[in-house]
Amino acid sequence: MTRRYFCNELAAAGGLVSLSSEEAGHASRVMRANVGDSITLFDGVGNEAEATIESLGRSECVCVSGATRGITRMPSVDLHLGVALPKPDRAKELIERLTELGVASVTPITAERTQRAASPSLINKLRRVVVEACKQCERNVLMRIADPITSKEFFQSPQQGRCVIAHQGEDCVSGSDLKSETRIVFAVGPEGGWTDGEVGLAGTNGFSRINLGERIYRIETAAVALASALVTR
Repeated sequence: MTRRYFCNELAAAGGLVSLSSEEAGHASRVMRANVGDSITLFDGVGNEAEATIESLGRSECVCVSGATRGITRMPSVDLHLGVALPKPDRAKELIERLTELGVASVTPITAERTQRAASPSLINKLRRVVVEACKQCERNVLMRIADPITSKEFFQSPQQGRCVIAHQGEDCVSGSDLKSETRIVFAVGPEGGWTDGEVGLAGTNGFSRINLGERIYRIETAAVALASALVTR
């Protein structure tokens, strides 16, 4: 399997392309790449191309790229998650798994019970995690991580598609109820769960409840379990 690198400036017809200094450094110092190596480039919007390393330094890498191919490797359902992020190390693992599962976007939510809002530094690190996860799982469309917003802003924002919130209660929908949906927005709360006010606000704005069972899950477990169920519903 050839090594994969991110390059957001792929030309459809191919030609010379330069990797970012970060990707070049990763190729030279971490992957120990060499001039003449065959690699795969992807642009983050659904295209990939075979390429050969033409020149390589500690922060520079020039490649000769072939013509691009449109290959997304995305699921049939368009999934968008709003989540109260866990602690940084667990947030990293969460973002890796969601990228692998094919979630289209993640919106970090500052909920009423959130103990510490996600910092700009953490968000930037998680966006880099997306790139690395895409390399590993051969996904060619980057998962978008939005800037953090409050739970009120999230639930009151106009949403397209079916909307569900992970919360126990009556009249819950199941994965089988969502089989025909092509776009699903789903929300997972913080440690301690959503407040009654947040659940009520979500319901007022068209969110149905979806029950993950009687056990209490960590944030990342609930988000990954729900994403997996929605992908394979």
